[in-house]
Order: sequence, then C-alpha cells, then structure tokens
Amino acid sequence: MTRSGFVGLAGRPNVGKSTLVNSLVGSHVAIVSSRPQTTRRAIRGVATDTEKELQLVLVDLPGVQRPRDVLTKRMQGRVERELADSDVVLLVINGEEGVGPGDRFIVRALLGAGTGVPVLCAVNKADRLGPNELVPVLTEAAELAGIDEVFPISARTGEGLPPLLDRLAELIPEGPYMYPPEDSSDQSSELLLAELIREQVLNRTRQEIPHSVEVSVLEVEPREDGLVTVKAEIWAETESQKGILIGRAGAKIGEIGAAARRSLERELGSQVHLDLTVRVRRNWRRDEDLLDRLGIE
Repeated sequence: MTRSGFVGLAGRPNVGKSTLVNSLVGSHVAIVSSRPQTTRRAIRGVATDTEKELQLVLVDLPGVQRPRDVLTKRMQGRVERELADSDVVLLVINGEEGVGPGDRFIVRALLGAGTGVPVLCAVNKADRLGPNELVPVLTEAAELAGIDEVFPISARTGEGLPPLLDRLAELIPEGPYMYPPEDSSDQSSELLLAELIREQVLNRTRQEIPHSVEVSVLEVEPREDGLVTVKAEIWAETESQKGILIGRAGAKIGEIGAAARRSLERELGSQVHLDLTVRVRRNWRRDEDLLDRLGIE
C-alpha cells in the first residue's frame, strides 16, 4: 500500500527550510539565499520513493513573521492555511542560533491552531556544531511544548536525513500518490525560472533591494537549434533601486544575468539566451490585484 502526505515546514526566516526541501527532493525546486524572507509562496517539493511506495509532499513555507504590508500579510496567511492542512509539521531550527523567542512563538501558534497533527523538530546545521554545542540545543528543542521528536540534521550535507525521512514515512497516511512519481514540484516552469533569476538577485544585492524585487518571466521560446530564449523582467519599486540593480555601466545586471543564465541552463538542460530588463513597479507589494496575478495568495 502506498503512503502519501503533506509535510509542512515551519520556522523562522533563513533557518534552511528551502535547502532542506531541495535536499530531500534531490532537485533545486526552492531558491536558497542568505537573505531572510526569501520564500514568498508555498512551494511544494515532491519526493517519491517508488521502492518504498512513498511520496512526501514537502511544503516549503515563508518564514513565520509579523506582517508589515499586503505581501507579508498574504505570506503569513498562507503559512497558517498550509500548516492546518498538513499531515505532519516539521519545525526547522537553526542549530547555530539555538532555540529563540521566534521558535517559541511558532510552537505556541501551532498549539493554538489545535490541528492535532504530529510536530517534529529538525535542528539544522548540526554539522557546524561540536557535541558540547549541539546537545544543549537538542535538549532545549525537545523541551518545547508540543514537539514530539527532535532530529539533528544538516540540510547542506544530508547528515541525519535518513532517520528523519523514516519517521516522516511512518507518520503520513496510506493513500495513492498525489503527484506523478516523476514530478519534483508543483510549480509551473515559468515560475521556477523566475524564482531562479530572483535567487541570483538576492545573492548579489544588499539592504532593502532583495525585499523590493520580484521577477516575471514573459516568454520561454525553444528554437530549432536547441537554444532557449527566456525573456524576463526584474521589478524594483523605485528609480534608485533600478539604478542599483543595473549598476555602473550595466555591471550589476550583467553579473546577475550571467549567473541566472547558468542556473536556467542547468534547469532546462539547454543553452539559454536570457533577455533581462529592469523596470519600476511602484508599491507592487501593496497591489492586491498584482499579487493575485503573481500567485501570492
């Protein structure tokens, strides 16, 4: 009998949820950055083991935060809805930072939601800690109210993931696969490509620029010679942000474009011509209709 279920990943911003999803799925389905609040949508990564007749649908959620604008209000609402619909919740904690007030806030919110689903805790970045540093964090995590089990892991190296996977497999319900076994994500191709471009913006800009940027893929056109043309826009909220993204003599946009093109080529398995422009869309994070079109529910 096959098993299939949803695992909702909860945690503060920038604790490694996206890296963990990519590692478990075995594919780059969620963008990764050192910038907090990288994830804006609920990204579903699909990890299927046909030998074990097992499918985990890993829901990479935005980091739990207090809403500041329409965008972050929607992000937080999506977190709450997805966790309520999960079969298992996996709280991810940054082992280097230990258990903090934000982690306790999330656990209280989970208890308050009253979903009754099992809550596991993964203490991430365990590979960077010695035993004397790791054990107190594991103990503190285990003492959090509502946490059923704690697993030390490294999403980056894969350390500790097999026991965590085994336990998740035991907790999800019996039932047919929800996605074809060959699928790795529920994202459209255009959205995934847009996110890969945004990943490079995040990794190459500072201060408020990462939070003010969105990427829209306008066209993906395969050619007969095997080259794929991708046309995309990077949105900024002000002219000054646009200038930073373009850089002196176009240096910054050239750097972003070159790195993004390599990411797109790895994803598409083809050479890519990336036509990348920057435009200003003022206050897009507060535009309800635009957020609807972007799929940020």
